Amino acid sequence: MSVRRGIRVRAFAKINLTLRVLGVRTDRYHELRTTFQSIALHDTLTFTAVPGPFRIECDDPACPSDRTNLIWHAAERMCRAASRGGVPRDVVVRVAKRIPARAGLGGGSSDAAATLVALDALWRVRMSREKMRSIASEVGADVPFFLEGGTALGLERGDLLFPLLDAPASWVVLAIPDFGVSTSEAYGWLDRDRKAAGLRRGRAEVSGGNDLQAVVSRHHPEIGRLVSALRRRGASHAALSGTGSAVFGLFVSRAAAASAARALASRTRRILVTRTLDRARYARLARVESD
Repeated sequence: MSVRRGIRVRAFAKINLTLRVLGVRTDRYHELRTTFQSIALHDTLTFTAVPGPFRIECDDPACPSDRTNLIWHAAERMCRAASRGGVPRDVVVRVAKRIPARAGLGGGSSDAAATLVALDALWRVRMSREKMRSIASEVGADVPFFLEGGTALGLERGDLLFPLLDAPASWVVLAIPDFGVSTSEAYGWLDRDRKAAGLRRGRAEVSGGNDLQAVVSRHHPEIGRLVSALRRRGASHAALSGTGSAVFGLFVSRAAAASAARALASRTRRILVTRTLDRARYARLARVESD
């Protein structure tokens, strides 16, 4: 096998500056209009060529190491696209997990995108960007965004991307409760609420913010309390990210973000301070490196 012995790549989280749910598509996915924003919080994935079955190892015991992990899905699709058979092997992936799961921060999707980039380099596939985006879309709706980064508009399932001018640099406070939110449950709650309210498919009201925030907050009131607390502490924008459970607040200075983080500290939630990443910095930091 002609491979590099080991490579490393960072997989960055995202927040959704806006998230509009416009209706349900004929394929049963939801039609979205969302603004993605990269943030500096990241997992680190190390890929090592080792004879034997494909393996995923993670320092977080809650992270699955079997085929339910999107890393595995991405590896299988890259393997087929590279004409290496249908089953990946001879690679061990070690994940230093820092992006919380079930938080709406895209950790699993970002790991999957990083896997496509890393295996392209490890196996020396030299796949076109168009082909890699196509594979990314097959793995998951928001996986293509993590091949681009920065600020981007996502349409259809969120996988039709249009790069936007980078949003102003901001410090980000993430408040992550000690519970997760199921994506399928969150969309199910919204669909039932809209049906009860008599809203026809595709005719939902469009305005700023996250359409899922109110309905998720009704099931998990702490979400609404965290959004309000961040606004009181001076956040220029605060909202639920994706389906949650993470809530974010944007601040103009590190000092203001740190002050808000201290005020929100609690044993029942995790508080992180990070910052946004523009597209150019994202591209530099997400490059494959030798291990």
